[in-house]
Amino acid sequence: MKKIGITGQAGFVGNHLYTTLSLDETVELVSFKREYFDNPTALGRFVSQCDTIVHLAAMNRHEDQNVIYNTNLELVDKLISSCIRQQVKPHILFSSSSQETSDNLYGKSKKEGKAKLMNWADTSGGKFTSMTIPNVFGPFGKPNYNSVVATFCHKIAHGEIPEILNDSELGLIYINELVQLFINVIQNTLETKAIGKNSYELAIKPNHPKKVSEVLSLLNQYKSDYVENGVFPNLEDSFEKALFNTFRCYVPQEHYPVKYTKHTDPRGSFVEIARTQTSGQFSFSTTVPGITRGNHFHSRKAERFAVISGKALIQLRKIGTKDIISYYLDGKEPSYVDMPIWYTHNIKNIGDEELITLFWINEPYNPIDPDTYFENV
Repeated sequence: MKKIGITGQAGFVGNHLYTTLSLDETVELVSFKREYFDNPTALGRFVSQCDTIVHLAAMNRHEDQNVIYNTNLELVDKLISSCIRQQVKPHILFSSSSQETSDNLYGKSKKEGKAKLMNWADTSGGKFTSMTIPNVFGPFGKPNYNSVVATFCHKIAHGEIPEILNDSELGLIYINELVQLFINVIQNTLETKAIGKNSYELAIKPNHPKKVSEVLSLLNQYKSDYVENGVFPNLEDSFEKALFNTFRCYVPQEHYPVKYTKHTDPRGSFVEIARTQTSGQFSFSTTVPGITRGNHFHSRKAERFAVISGKALIQLRKIGTKDIISYYLDGKEPSYVDMPIWYTHNIKNIGDEELITLFWINEPYNPIDPDTYFENV
């Protein structure tokens, strides 16, 4: 079992990396809390348990740039000192930034932190890898903090109108793609450039060059088509699927359940379940009273549960949290709930009659690559 710890575990990148690694049965995750940096005993215990440490903890924004500079270097110093005290030599991965070469104190803190870790590796016999990260986007990013994509998603999903101050090109990478690069480096399956005796570097290139206006246009289209009319966009393009899955996580939970328009005449009734601009798989299930289906989550799939007959309780919980979201649906007024990625979900028949549910998912089930992970809500 490879033992891996992540400083900054609760942050945007750290949370995604931790959650993804938790799916790997060959990995033992060593839990980290921010207060360990102020507790030498706890920090020592943490570094002693780790074969690999991914150092993501850092300050990105503060009104005083000196605070950013001093904080980031202090965190590196404490990590190095703890490794020396405990006489351990883990592989340390460091999240650097393209701002290393910029004339600002944040970039300077990254450059100098990298130099300190290189010196530690070269003198201690440990191993160090610096990973220069471009602009990252993905679900659960903090608006006005992590990225302009997070800010735009939050504003648009909540009925606000974002402004473009500079329509420059964004060199973007999706969080799932970045996490996979971290995992490849941890597993030593990705070639890196030697920059010292025991030090290496991976300069990660953005793979989605998009202008700010392009991103905003797509997000506005998602609001119009998806939020207002329930239409799934084309999900064949990898960037657009990633952006759509990101956007969906900012849709307020009170948006659901969405009631269908029911067309009734003397013959009976008609309801359109889902309109899509993409491919996918439609299916249905019947569920007897008291039975629960599901209790799983997806990392990339878009899915819709539509109740057309009977009474149902649909529950969701974001992985790594305890808060449960509950929706009550009744087939007398057909309605649907869409499942965000990284939310485990289930559906229970809470009525006295058979429950009939229709499902749409954008990828047909593939037993070789199911993207389905079981965890009780």
